Amino acid sequence: MVPSPMDPAVIAGSEREQLLAFVDEHRQGLRDSLEGLTDEQARRSLVPSRTTLLGLLTHATFVEQVWFDEAVTGRTRAEIGIVATPDESFVLTDDDTVASVLARHEAVCAQSRAAIEDLSLDDLLPGNRRGPLPLRWVLLHVLRELAQHGGHADILREQILRDDAGVTATG
Repeated sequence: MVPSPMDPAVIAGSEREQLLAFVDEHRQGLRDSLEGLTDEQARRSLVPSRTTLLGLLTHATFVEQVWFDEAVTGRTRAEIGIVATPDESFVLTDDDTVASVLARHEAVCAQSRAAIEDLSLDDLLPGNRRGPLPLRWVLLHVLRELAQHGGHADILREQILRDDAGVTATG
């Protein structure tokens, strides 16, 4: 596992080490948003879109596979076994539980790390619809997406915990 971005070795480390540390920190942050929640809480819909806490993690798993499998290998989404669109990646199955989605995300993140282990930041990933993209750009894009969804997760978790504690918003 990559150490924290605040680790002195990371601060003094290479750009690659720093990017990977920040990506891993945000991966973990999304997983942490489910900590202590029931399956019902994690599936709870609080906004008009398909966004739920559990759905955010299924989407993050999809993102990993798009950027670190499809983009690296050039395999199609059908070959990888993932849905065709980002919107579909938020849809949960009856079998999705906090435990199963967490385990799947952790496994896919490990596959992502392995897929880019021998690549440099300047290596071009050939399998994106936009054309070849450097690994550096892909890591920055994934970091941006994880950070954005981490913010969504923070808000949804706060709402769930507040609602379940019987606290009502005032204002």
